[in-house]
Amino acid sequence: MKKLFVLLLSALLILSCAAALAEDTGLADIQAKGKLVMGFDEAYPPMGFVGEDGTHVGFDIDLAKEVTARLGVELVLQPIDWDSKELELSGGNIDCIWSGLTITPERQEQMLFSMPYLANEQVLVVRSDSGITSMADLAGKVLGTQAGSSSVDVLDATPELKDAVAEVALYGDFVTALMDLRLGGIDVLLIDSVVGNYYIAQQEDPSFFTVLPEVLEAEEYGIAFRKGEKTLADAVSSTLVAMLDDGTLAKITADWFANDITVVADYAEQYR
Repeated sequence: MKKLFVLLLSALLILSCAAALAEDTGLADIQAKGKLVMGFDEAYPPMGFVGEDGTHVGFDIDLAKEVTARLGVELVLQPIDWDSKELELSGGNIDCIWSGLTITPERQEQMLFSMPYLANEQVLVVRSDSGITSMADLAGKVLGTQAGSSSVDVLDATPELKDAVAEVALYGDFVTALMDLRLGGIDVLLIDSVVGNYYIAQQEDPSFFTVLPEVLEAEEYGIAFRKGEKTLADAVSSTLVAMLDDGTLAKITADWFANDITVVADYAEQYR
């Protein structure tokens, strides 16, 4: 019996070592099929959205076009239900999630991230005529945010806010939530600053909305891949660094943002 136990233990150790040494074919698979399928939220300006001509546009899309061109593969844009993004990735329907995705410990347990590439914050937006001037004024109000977003995690981690509001309304996307805020369906919106500030800037009267002074959490965006596909994640990160070095990243960023909020330079050395 003892000998059998030793043999079984040895077999398990061999299988574990084999699994650990399994070849990472993430990048090779993409190169072999000649395309990278990018999962993204198509209602998430300025990262990815439907432009006036009906095509998908955005900062993340412009980055992905340049990265895939340099990797020598075709970019395939695949809009996804944001609340099901992890299943879309693990099920193989997409090759990555590239859509202003905040890097969190919980997500890192499920997915493999590229280097962080953009800075973000969680902020609260209200109508300027609401009389709300700070988070202290939100008692009994209706708060909205996007289902499946990191904003939900931040809300759960901020009991002084979650317990104060009377109701939390979840939306399929932030654009719909912002429209409902405008119409008075909710009193306050918890949103990524990147999206909120862009949306407000596009209004005929940007002063209609106010961003409250409190910043709930500073974050960074990353591109998510399946666990074990480090070669692909590293190739994308290295390409972003190359774009930083030759000025392409700065050019694309200037097309979408008034300020440079990229953080590629902070992590570049390990990918050079």
